[in-house]
Amino acid sequence: MKKSSASEAQSAAELISKRIAELGDWRGKTLSTMRALIKDADPDVVEEWKWAKATTPGTPVWSHDGIICTGESYKSVVKLTFAKGASLKDPGRLFNSSLDGNVRRAIDIHEGEEINATAFKTLIRQAVALNSSGKSKSSKKART
Repeated sequence: MKKSSASEAQSAAELISKRIAELGDWRGKTLSTMRALIKDADPDVVEEWKWAKATTPGTPVWSHDGIICTGESYKSVVKLTFAKGASLKDPGRLFNSSLDGNVRRAIDIHEGEEINATAFKTLIRQAVALNSSGKSKSSKKART
């Protein structure tokens, strides 16, 4: 019980920083770099920490009028999943995972890979614009 109350007392930004530090390798550096790009693309972004359970520590989430993307780290990949990625244009061809879904799209970053910062920030701005417009494929269905 003390763990969850301690987590609740820490801000999402502190928890994300702690997660980056705990990783301590290329994954932490990559997540830190992507976090900086997200904040640069959208200075009004809100950092959140979601889905913490006894079995999982939780997930960094960046939001603006809804979820923009999540940042997960696995043994061999840092995964940035865009909540409405299927609705975004991706001329930089950054999306390389979860391509078959109707809603989400993800960017898997492996050790040593570089991401086109300009293309990534464009995706972030598009996601914010989509969230702020209140329009998505599912909302069109609701208009009957």
